[in-house]
Amino acid sequence: MRVALLVTCVVDVLAPEVGEATVRVLRGAGHDVSFDPDQTCCGQPAWNAGRAAEAATVARTTLTAMSAELDRGAEAVVVPAGSCAAMVRLGWPSLFEGDERRRADRVAAVTSELTAFVADHGVLGTTTDDPPRVAWHHSCHALRELHLGDETVDAVLDGAGIDRVAWPAGGGERCCGFGGLFSATLPEVSCAMADEKLASLPDCDVVAGADASCLVHLRTRAAATGRPIRTAHVAELLAPPP
Repeated sequence: MRVALLVTCVVDVLAPEVGEATVRVLRGAGHDVSFDPDQTCCGQPAWNAGRAAEAATVARTTLTAMSAELDRGAEAVVVPAGSCAAMVRLGWPSLFEGDERRRADRVAAVTSELTAFVADHGVLGTTTDDPPRVAWHHSCHALRELHLGDETVDAVLDGAGIDRVAWPAGGGERCCGFGGLFSATLPEVSCAMADEKLASLPDCDVVAGADASCLVHLRTRAAATGRPIRTAHVAELLAPPP
């Protein structure tokens, strides 16, 4: 399948290794991957702040880039973030009108978060002889908007031979507190939410998830509270070596 990568701002700026791993995952599964460098932000920060016009202005460049990818033959848009995938699938159709709305609908219809795409289009085999014991963090947008729960995650991790450790008392589904602009506007609450989630963390080798922003937040708070953890994006768990 011909796949267009929407890499996301957070991955581009804070975790480029996740973007590279995503490409290796998709190519390792036999897909042809393209990347349009004209893409920028999906517009979610402005959208979440209630600024629809500004969100549309920001998202328009990426809409144009993804539309061009489809015009060039891409059959799917894959996003290594539940939050941005949710914005494209659920937010974009509300942002635009007329021809832009039609293009937004077209892109939204073929956009998938990476974990969901892998689950639907074949799972890679084990990429290491000693797979880590993983505690999975369900990011809010993937879980609550895209409805990518345990069934999807288990299909991907089990298919790759990765052992998932149960997070007690529903801790894996608890919000990490990052929330985009929320962590900047209410940092005390954001940090308290992360600390509370980490307090229930089970014994594991790595905390994994599908959103680099959540993992950065959890890793930073764990280090700040004297309990460093290793985090990994799902793409990094699945990717064959470079």
